[in-house]
Amino acid sequence: VQLQASGGGLVQAGGSLRLSCAASGRTFSSYVMGWFRQAPGKERELVAAISGGGINTYYRDSVKGRFTISRDNAKNTVYLQMTSLKPEDSAVYYCAGTWRSWSTNPPGYVMDYWGKGTQVTVSS
Repeated sequence: VQLQASGGGLVQAGGSLRLSCAASGRTFSSYVMGWFRQAPGKERELVAAISGGGINTYYRDSVKGRFTISRDNAKNTVYLQMTSLKPEDSAVYYCAGTWRSWSTNPPGYVMDYWGKGTQVTVSS
């Protein structure tokens, strides 16, 4: 499985960006997908995750109400809509996926596939 993230860029605080992650493979709809981020000098952290059918979602507290994760299984793509962006959201964002089920693998605990990151920079 190959993952390709896109959509990063430079935006002013309060602005919006939409990240996309295109996946290869014919079983995308069965994968739990997630978006992670890593800022310089900080550990990588899970931002949001979504189950294969899109019914279950997870958000870290700091992005709740501002970010929305979604997926289009017909297009093998997962999205992260980011609004009301803050300078502290600046990081390299990575998409990742796993074949492990939502119920047995807490969101983000183990991810099997990773894409290259896309830089998000929010200016104050």
